[in-house]
Amino acid sequence: MDVTSVDEVLMCADPTVWRPGDSWLAGGTVIYSYGTDITRGAPTRLLDITGAGWQPITWHDNGDLEIAATCRIADLRDLADDPLPGGAPRKALPGLDVIPPVCDSFVASWKIWHVSTVGGNVATALPAGPMISLLTAWDATALILRPDGRRRRSSVADLVTGPARTRLGYGELIRSFLVPAEALRQPHAFRRISLTERGRSAALLIGRRTTERSARVSITASVPRPIVLDLVVTPRRADAAAWRTAIDTAAVSAGGWYDDIHGEPAWRRLMTHRLGDEIVAELLPGATGVDEARGRVTGDLRIERSVA
Repeated sequence: MDVTSVDEVLMCADPTVWRPGDSWLAGGTVIYSYGTDITRGAPTRLLDITGAGWQPITWHDNGDLEIAATCRIADLRDLADDPLPGGAPRKALPGLDVIPPVCDSFVASWKIWHVSTVGGNVATALPAGPMISLLTAWDATALILRPDGRRRRSSVADLVTGPARTRLGYGELIRSFLVPAEALRQPHAFRRISLTERGRSAALLIGRRTTERSARVSITASVPRPIVLDLVVTPRRADAAAWRTAIDTAAVSAGGWYDDIHGEPAWRRLMTHRLGDEIVAELLPGATGVDEARGRVTGDLRIERSVA
């Protein structure tokens, strides 16, 4: 679809040239499909950042992973098949196992994978944005360039505040995302469900075992903005009940369960409970109240564990 409001397109990744009516353009898969910038309104000028020359994937000496905002989904997907990511044996980074099902959650063709970008998916801030799910689960922080020449950082979980809403200020541009090495070294569990096979995510949860008795779970798609919960196994309570109470409380704070044609709020809540039970059962064998969820995998996408 044409964006009929646009008068000019510049190849530019410099926030100092930003002016009212501008929109940043990366892959453009959303802005061209909607015919407008759903986060700011109809743009009069597009600033195309795809020519910035940013390295898609960078490994730091301490094992941290940096993903450029302009990294294409196809480039990120290839990372999961790298036998020596960052020079480490692939099996030493089980966190990368979650990349394939997250990329599949786009429900998009290979053509979209080779155009759509990680940063664009986050900045668009749709509840079902799979890059939001992935980066939130990895405790990633966004490096943001400001029009005054300064830089700031924000966790992805805090950056997205609601459907098509973020904490990006006037003219601010996401440069990259930094993923801590520790998150990639920890075991993950993935669950996703949709109303239809390979449809838009109605609930997407990713868990990460942080210790033998604790896990961090990120919840997206079923809520307006990302939620992150830390769960600890304790012998003095029913862990499933504690988990469900915690997510219900967090959902209220996040604005309630999301409601659109891809799933009613009541159903999303029940599915989030179900998927969460499965993640707790998978990551924390000592958890109580999740016996029925042990060995169960709900949804149409799942992790395929790396053996390399």
